[in-house]
Amino acid sequence: MPTPPELPSILKLIVPAGGAKPGPPVGPALGVYKINLMAFCKEFNARTQIYKPNNPIPATVKVAKDYTFELSIKSPSVAWYLKNAAGIESASGKPGHVVATSLTLKHVYEIAKVKQSDPYCQYMSLEAISRSIIGTANSMGIKIVKELD
Repeated sequence: MPTPPELPSILKLIVPAGGAKPGPPVGPALGVYKINLMAFCKEFNARTQIYKPNNPIPATVKVAKDYTFELSIKSPSVAWYLKNAAGIESASGKPGHVVATSLTLKHVYEIAKVKQSDPYCQYMSLEAISRSIIGTANSMGIKIVKELD
């Protein structure tokens, strides 16, 4: 019989918005920690109603020794937003050499406004978040321009 995981623990999951259910991928990941899966699913789905269904939502679950949990939710990754805004499946295989597509500064600003609600970005200025997003775009081979041609 496998040994039970050590508590307290921190788990990181990526679950579709509004799509948490006791089956895979949530059930097997949380089941070994003896968390009330229905309570987790209800809380996750309620807190992700603001996102479009099936957006990949990063979640951090802190499991206490008494098998209770604390749920922290972030918005989807910057890379996901950039690919979604550009309408591409994957980034450039050779960033810096091959441009996958272009986006405008308006796209970057809109992504920055969404990311500002994340716990680790809430004290950053929109300008700082936008610079970070531009750096991510450059590393993906997405060119940021003032206006699309």
